[in-house]
Amino acid sequence: MWQQLVYIAAVSLSVVHGQVSYSVPEEMTTGYVVGNIAQDLGLDLQRLKSGKARIYTGDSMEYLQLNKEKGLLEIKEKIDREVLCAKTTPCALHLQMILDNPMELYTITVEIVDVNDNAPSFQKEEITFEISESAVTGAVFMLENANDRDVGINDLRSYSLKPTDHFVLKQHSQTDGDKNVEMVLQKSLDREKQDRLSLLLTAVDGGEPQMSGTVQIYINVLDVNDNAPVFQQKTYKATITENAQKGSILITVSATDADQGSNGEITYYISNIKDTMTDVFIIDPHSGDVTLNGQLDYETASHYQLNIQAKDHGGLSDSCKLIIDVLDINDNKPIINILSMSSSISEESKIDTIVGMINVNDPDSGANGQVHCVIDDQIPFSITSSSNRPNFFSLKTQQELDREQTAEYNISVTCADNGDPPFSSSVSLRIKISDINDNTPIFERNFYEAYVVENNTPGHSIFSVKARDADWNQNARVSYILEEGTVNGVSVSSYVSVNADSGVVNALRSFDYEQLKGLHFCVKAQDGGSPPLSSNVTVKIIIQDQNDNAPQILYPVQTGGSVVAEMVPRSADVGYLVTKVVAVDVDSGQNAWLSYKLQKSTDRALFEVGAQNGEIRTVRQVTDTDAVKHRLTVVVEDNGQPSRSATVTVNVAVADSFPEVLSEFNNSNHDMKYNDNLTFYLILALAVVSVLFIFAIIAIISLKIYRWKQARQFYKSAANLPVIPYYPPVYADGTLQHVYNYEMCGTTDSRMSDIKFVRPYSQNTMMHVSRAGTLRRENEEQEKNADLSLEVRFFNILFAG
Repeated sequence: MWQQLVYIAAVSLSVVHGQVSYSVPEEMTTGYVVGNIAQDLGLDLQRLKSGKARIYTGDSMEYLQLNKEKGLLEIKEKIDREVLCAKTTPCALHLQMILDNPMELYTITVEIVDVNDNAPSFQKEEITFEISESAVTGAVFMLENANDRDVGINDLRSYSLKPTDHFVLKQHSQTDGDKNVEMVLQKSLDREKQDRLSLLLTAVDGGEPQMSGTVQIYINVLDVNDNAPVFQQKTYKATITENAQKGSILITVSATDADQGSNGEITYYISNIKDTMTDVFIIDPHSGDVTLNGQLDYETASHYQLNIQAKDHGGLSDSCKLIIDVLDINDNKPIINILSMSSSISEESKIDTIVGMINVNDPDSGANGQVHCVIDDQIPFSITSSSNRPNFFSLKTQQELDREQTAEYNISVTCADNGDPPFSSSVSLRIKISDINDNTPIFERNFYEAYVVENNTPGHSIFSVKARDADWNQNARVSYILEEGTVNGVSVSSYVSVNADSGVVNALRSFDYEQLKGLHFCVKAQDGGSPPLSSNVTVKIIIQDQNDNAPQILYPVQTGGSVVAEMVPRSADVGYLVTKVVAVDVDSGQNAWLSYKLQKSTDRALFEVGAQNGEIRTVRQVTDTDAVKHRLTVVVEDNGQPSRSATVTVNVAVADSFPEVLSEFNNSNHDMKYNDNLTFYLILALAVVSVLFIFAIIAIISLKIYRWKQARQFYKSAANLPVIPYYPPVYADGTLQHVYNYEMCGTTDSRMSDIKFVRPYSQNTMMHVSRAGTLRRENEEQEKNADLSLEVRFFNILFAG
């Protein structure tokens, strides 16, 4: 019989629209296979694993478990049907199996089949009756019912009474399935023959094997009590709310006895108190008041039925039924259980994508147990339930998502019942929006401009570009790329580089402002998405000038140890223009502002240099006492920080004729050697003069050739000379307020020399030095002494010697 029951329970299943049902006997050991859930639902084992299949049992104990490796539903904890369902039939476990990706919900019903593991039992070990010997045949005595925790065929089936000499049993079936047992007197009692009887009442169930329980009945035979108590009603009904206070009186039952004295005194008691009703209700034995003695819970039991007996002192009794209905109140909050919840969802998810499933239970009944759930309507999500599963809710997307606007949502789900007043519960759900690459990197500026001083160190960081991407993680990881381009025909990548991670622009070489004033190029910002998105920005680097070039002396020209010499007649007036120092600086701005000053002079009281124009003029009238030979050192200095300078030496002869110059020179040499040996020096001087005369002839010819070559070379390079800017007159040490051009053509014959004066440029015009002129004379005496040109050149040779 047991094997047949197990077989019937194991093979009983059905699958309808995502539902499957099984039957399993109670008390099965751990690991017992309830059924092949994968096969019955048409699922493969891989789906169970990838979908993270799991069993949801709600608040009940986890009696079953899912073996995902084999797809089997197994016993996890031994099931006691009587503990789980008491007398409720059928007894079933309602489970849900949940799968993810995509989310699926299957309903599983497992019926727990009762086995005969409980024997009928009586509340008392013995029952005592006091029956008058005058009791007539047919007198009825109510016996206590046995209680069998099993159900169905295993429940209580029959009673037997032994011995049956005086009494027989009579059973009455009730509407609730219980049986009332009565002991009927079939043979009159005779106290004189036997004043005490002992009977054995046996209750037998219908299980296999059959189980039974007994109670000992003792009968004390009394005299003359021939009237039994009689209840006014056979059935009493009462209602009480589940929150009623302990001590509340439900109802009062009443019975009457026609006897007098002790035989008419009635005692009330509840005869069929079951395990579930122990001490919940009590009755006053004298007044018949039925009182609440415990706490009621509609969700545990909503209906009670009590059998109340009234017994007189003679042992006669009567019984009635009390039906108690418990009224539900809204005393339970909805219980929210999260079945499945996605921790993140892509921002490109479609509308109505399910991101979570919850189950809401309210143990109350009627409207008190009907629940509805809401969420904040300011978020792009909605929560709905299906008509066939009102307690299961799905959280879905309602609008398109944008992670850049909101990267995370804390969704507060509030579920309330329909009670009065309503109860509610809340749960907070956190959902992150996963990013897709839908945003292009954006530079902080539309155009970048940076400055770098020339002669920078290669590898020097100039500045940095910065782009931001509204996406997240890899999609927002910006890399910087230098776009291909050329600067003066050379790839821009040979000038600068861009750090791919930081956007720092580094100079790869040292810049020279005189060769390159600036450069333009483009930098691309590209994110790490797939496919990547990018944007470009234009970068302009302006190279700033540095004072790295000293002034260059264009005139007077000094080569090979020879210097230019100028002659000043003794008749020269104050302000006589001796010569002009011409210099340029290839730098720009204030780095090219030049100033002139006289550093050394044989006679500082005779000559001065114009601070701005470099003109050497006399500051007083030349006298006869002034020396013939003068050496002037002129310093040309720019305005850079620090400043750079160049020096030039100008030889000036103060004389009216060449013999005077030569005589002065000879006298000077004679005085220097006179102290040693006058005769020796006279002979030496004669030899030197002779040799010098020969060298002078050679020097004149060589100088002529050299000047000719120098002029040709100067003409070719004049076009490449840098621009000399104008400097404000407020600058004390600046260059000329007006820029002049001088053109000069000199020959061996001074009378054929030509000087052309060109008008000055306007102050806001930059001049180019096209030809370095030699200014020899400014006044009319220049015409008179033009014939000294050849002698001056010889005089230059003497100075050089």
